[in-house]
Amino acid sequence: MSAVTPAFDEVIHAPIRLRICVMLAPVASAGFQGLREDLDVADSVLSKHLKTLSEAGYVSLRREGAKGKRPTTWVTLTKAGRVALNRHLAALEELAAQASTSTSATSSTP
Repeated sequence: MSAVTPAFDEVIHAPIRLRICVMLAPVASAGFQGLREDLDVADSVLSKHLKTLSEAGYVSLRREGAKGKRPTTWVTLTKAGRVALNRHLAALEELAAQASTSTSATSSTP
C-alpha cells in the first residue's frame, strides 16, 4: 500500500464539507435527510455544500423514489473524493504534528 501524499484541499476544508466527506467515507452512500439531520443544517445549506463537492467531482448525487412519494437524494463519496479527503486529512495531520513540535520546543518549565 502506498503512502498518502498530503495535500491541503480548499474545497474539502470548509467545516461542513469536511464533515460531509468524513461522514460519507465509511458508508456506500447516505441520504440527504440523514446528512442534514446529523449536520443540523437547513436544506439550502446542505444543498449548497453538496453542489460544491459535486462540481469538484468529490461526491455523486442520485435521486430515487416511488411514484407519488418525495424522492430521496443519495450522496456517495467518489473515488476522487476519497483520495482528496485522505490527502487533506494527511495534510491536517502534518500541521497538527508541526504545531505539537513547535509547542513542545517553545514551552518552558517554571
